[in-house]
Amino acid sequence: MNRPVTLFTGQWADMKLADLAEKAAAWGYEGLELGCWGDHMDVFKAATDTEYCRQQLGILKENGLGLFAISNHLAGQLVCDLNNDSRSDVFAPDDCAGNAKKKRAWAVEAMKNSARAAANLSSIAREMGMLGDDQNIVVNGFVGSSIWHCIYSFPPASDKMIDDGFNFFADMWDPILNVFDECGVKFALEVHPTEIAFDIVTARRALGAIGRRKAFGFNFDPSHLHWQLVDPVFFLNEFSDRIYHVHMKDAALQLDGRSGILGSHLNFGSAERGWDFRSLGHGGVDFEAIIRTFNHIGYTGPLSVEWEDCGMDREHGAEEACQFVKNIDFKPSKEAFDAAFEKKP
Repeated sequence: MNRPVTLFTGQWADMKLADLAEKAAAWGYEGLELGCWGDHMDVFKAATDTEYCRQQLGILKENGLGLFAISNHLAGQLVCDLNNDSRSDVFAPDDCAGNAKKKRAWAVEAMKNSARAAANLSSIAREMGMLGDDQNIVVNGFVGSSIWHCIYSFPPASDKMIDDGFNFFADMWDPILNVFDECGVKFALEVHPTEIAFDIVTARRALGAIGRRKAFGFNFDPSHLHWQLVDPVFFLNEFSDRIYHVHMKDAALQLDGRSGILGSHLNFGSAERGWDFRSLGHGGVDFEAIIRTFNHIGYTGPLSVEWEDCGMDREHGAEEACQFVKNIDFKPSKEAFDAAFEKKP
């Protein structure tokens, strides 16, 4: 199939890009989706320094890898998050720690620079023969949410509070998306708990809040829908024209009558959690149904492995996951299976 299999580097930020690229190529990957932390991609540099872009792309090309997306989840989260505790301090520069407004202001510039970086990288990747003439690198990420704490309406949350949250999202992201439009780059929100859009209903509402701007679409990750008991195939059919990128990630429900899907304040990997992420093929996501739906809606972009599994060695898992994706992906049929009945030998 022509859908390239790539590896998201976000969970590998402790490893130098040159080392990871060599490993990923040996595992069979055809590209990397660069996380914008660690030494993998600095969007502030890439937005203005074309030699830096050429250097990072060169590392990939030396290993026979392509680049189709960069991902700035951590900065994106700070744009609409309340930023009112220390959990997100590590997402921004040290001098922003403890200062919600400063974190947000830095994040807005980081996301604008993500669009500029993607535009520069796209242009240079085309020069280097790494990207087609009609292709642009996508920016994946989060947007945050000022109303996630209202997910369970007690104390009661009024309709106005929820409306205000979606309006705040639009107010914050419209200026950012203007830069995406100027750069000819698309932003793909990973629909995910703690985001303004975390299921089908909220994704539809988020699109409406920004006037269904073409620059804004989705990074489809079935694992986050599966554990919420939302059918990933329903999501694909609902937003077939907004699937700008795909994360291949699995999850397993472990409901035993005592655990629930809210996680019980237990860390990932705990045996008592009601659900957890799994390496591809080791959870409950129906990937064959997803591939069939990709064929139906015409998605031909990357299938990017986001590897997360607390119970498995990550290098073993990443290599196995690459082969899993290659095995599960298949081309759509070009003719009806019974068309041969009408043909004479």
